Amino acid sequence: MSSQTANQHGATPSSANVASISARLERLPMTRAIWKLIILLSLGYFFEFYDLFYTAYIAPSLVKGGILTTTTPGLFGTTGVASFVAALFAGLFIGTSLSGFFADRFGRRMIFTVSMIWYAVANAIMAFQSTAEGLNFWRFVAGIGIGAELVTIASYLTELVPGTVRGRAFACGQAIGFVAVPLAAFLSYLLAPLQPFGLDGWRWVVLAGCSGALFIWWLRRELPESPRWLAGKGRFAEADQVLSALENKVRSEFAAPLPLPVMLADTLGMPGSRALGNRFSDLLRTPYLGRTILMVVFNIFQSIGYYGFASWVPMLLIKQGVPLSSSLLYSSVIALAAPLGPLLGLLIADKYERKYVIIASSLSIMVAGLLFASASDMAALIVMGICLTLASNILSYTYHSYQAELFPTAVRARAVAFVYSWGRVAAIFNAFLIAAVLRAAGVRGVFWFIGCAMLIIAGIIYWFGPKTKNIALEEI
Repeated sequence: MSSQTANQHGATPSSANVASISARLERLPMTRAIWKLIILLSLGYFFEFYDLFYTAYIAPSLVKGGILTTTTPGLFGTTGVASFVAALFAGLFIGTSLSGFFADRFGRRMIFTVSMIWYAVANAIMAFQSTAEGLNFWRFVAGIGIGAELVTIASYLTELVPGTVRGRAFACGQAIGFVAVPLAAFLSYLLAPLQPFGLDGWRWVVLAGCSGALFIWWLRRELPESPRWLAGKGRFAEADQVLSALENKVRSEFAAPLPLPVMLADTLGMPGSRALGNRFSDLLRTPYLGRTILMVVFNIFQSIGYYGFASWVPMLLIKQGVPLSSSLLYSSVIALAAPLGPLLGLLIADKYERKYVIIASSLSIMVAGLLFASASDMAALIVMGICLTLASNILSYTYHSYQAELFPTAVRARAVAFVYSWGRVAAIFNAFLIAAVLRAAGVRGVFWFIGCAMLIIAGIIYWFGPKTKNIALEEI
């Protein structure tokens, strides 16, 4: 596309370069080279999800060892399981809030690497803590790195793959990532009663997650920087070099000429132009203000539904009368369903409009949760727990893809970080609220609380959520 053609559409030469990079990416067929990038980023999800979800599975061991208590007399007690969960989410809030600015300034690749090193080191230190204060502090520090990783991967993945497969890319990423959940649950079940080499079993569960640091430099060498991000920074030669290398790999695997790029007539909101969407403040102006408010409210309430179950599974089972050792075994069985939701997404992700998948999965969480609270035998508890896990993880991969699509590349990481961080703040207080509800109203009260939150997000997405399926990022 020449400068003259670009100007006919009201774009500057700079925006024409960005449009060219975008058009070249959008027309790439899905070959082994593209899937390799998705899988490499998915390994980041794997270690991050392991770290995020082992909280629930080591909590009973922390209580049994006398480091934490199940609940505390006061709402914001610092020695209960809720404080351990809240410390993680406080760190996630800070990491999520800051990472968007750093990822938009220094690049997706650098922050991806730094954040993984950060939380691996923090976890290694946390594994040797013996007090609630030390445990919570280093869980908070680890949470900063995990929060940064979450936002960076979402932006990275959104920008590297064509719009026609973004849903499947996120489904694949989270399917691989969620394999870590049953692994964390099963390791906790195996190691909880043991003290290998004199160390409590839960400490080995934590240390196992630090192995992700071993893969960092290999991952960094294999992953290119986002061509869209490079183009948005005016580094067109680098963007062209990265994209040309990818095109050559795809061309050799496709064994046919690549489709011609289709240039977008409308470059509104594209980085490199003077259009709306280049500055963070634009998120508070039309057309992005409505989307920003929508996703802030969404993230606040989805954190109740998602982490209200995921962070408390063994403790909820214990409250249902299941012994500690059995609760970890049943939690491991339930956790086996974690990657199945995203695997199902590989079949449906780009066939159905994402907003409707979010609505359906939210309502499914509400129904399955209330049935879980009413179940009295082990088989029913496990079946409903599996249904909850499936619905929760379908919701997870879908909304991660959805919210990253709603904002322009120039501020995507910051926008995702901003809206996501509200969910982290909510999760800090939700941890204490769920502990209080569990103490006062039992498991049934917890799931009525969760069900109301799920009903709210289904409603707001139905009424206010835009459609994004199979649409190029710049057109959304």
